[in-house]
Amino acid sequence: MKILHYSDTHLGYNDLDILNDDNINQREADFYDAFSQVVDQIEKIKPDYIIHTGDLFHRSSPSNRAITFALKEFKRINALNIPCIMIAGNHSTPRSILSSPILKIFEDYENIYVSYEQSYKKIEFEDVVFHTLPHMNDDTKAEEQIDKCEENIDKNKKNIMMMHCSVGAWYLMQEFGEWVYPTDKEHLFEKMDYVALGHWHGFGNVGKYQNVYYSGSLERTSLNDKRNNKGFVIVDIEDELEVNFQNIDIREIISKEIDCEDYEASIEALDISDTKDALVEVKLKNLTTMQSIDIQNSNIKALFPEAMNVAVKREFSKETYIQSSIDDVQALSLENFFLEHVKEQSIDNEYDRLKPKIQELFSKYEEAQDDSM
Repeated sequence: MKILHYSDTHLGYNDLDILNDDNINQREADFYDAFSQVVDQIEKIKPDYIIHTGDLFHRSSPSNRAITFALKEFKRINALNIPCIMIAGNHSTPRSILSSPILKIFEDYENIYVSYEQSYKKIEFEDVVFHTLPHMNDDTKAEEQIDKCEENIDKNKKNIMMMHCSVGAWYLMQEFGEWVYPTDKEHLFEKMDYVALGHWHGFGNVGKYQNVYYSGSLERTSLNDKRNNKGFVIVDIEDELEVNFQNIDIREIISKEIDCEDYEASIEALDISDTKDALVEVKLKNLTTMQSIDIQNSNIKALFPEAMNVAVKREFSKETYIQSSIDDVQALSLENFFLEHVKEQSIDNEYDRLKPKIQELFSKYEEAQDDSM
């Protein structure tokens, strides 16, 4: 038995305010491309079953474009006559009972089976039982549903458990309403042939359990997710369990460093040959106060003309950290406090040159704050 397991596709996610040639947010288009790559692989591999463990969409009320794209891709999947089982994740679960669950749109597809009612659902075939536990907003209700799952184990068939949750604190995503699987119910994993998880965006098995796996996401919903390996899982269940991760092609994150202790030499040595169409993260390290003002983000971004986006992070040298008491800070306005620090650190006539620029920046900040009140 061969099962293709993927998850956390977050269709409709967008970021960075960059449009492609079709006037679609480029990051949104990246997520659509990643999903289509998996469907292409499904058509080639032709597994016995397909499972998706939650967060098909990024929002419980996705855009028309995201819905239209999903319907088109699942029409491709449905035409293969391969059973596809999907559960709702926390991003696809309405927070109010007044909202209709988005996965209902697939109920008329002959080969698509959905579980979204925040309760256990048994989806059974001739040789396998899928025990589905979608995201649940009510933790107290969850344990009761897990007990129902255990009661429905069929020892004469393969048993696959599907959940969208954190199994242990290590896999917390720090998101609103995320569901944490109760530790005292982990004994159930040993009764399953495979436990398919969604929610955590990295691939891997969980702790001591060799049959419990997160497939990971297909793309990054944060630049803090540095994983360049994204994809899906092929699960072979015969006498022994075999789990293989399959990569897809996604936009790379490339990290660069510029050492501001020798700024010009560091710029000259910079290699930008691998940054075309990439998401580039640049760390300016060993910054002084003066350099932080003089080195503009626009200057750094101009060094990577072929990158899709450049994010700049600043790391100050230890010597520039402000060592002042709370009383000192309270005695001055933020503007004056900063000016005093710059004056103390300045050499020659730098302070006179920088003071007007600093005052202008603080003026703009105060205007922005007044407008937001």
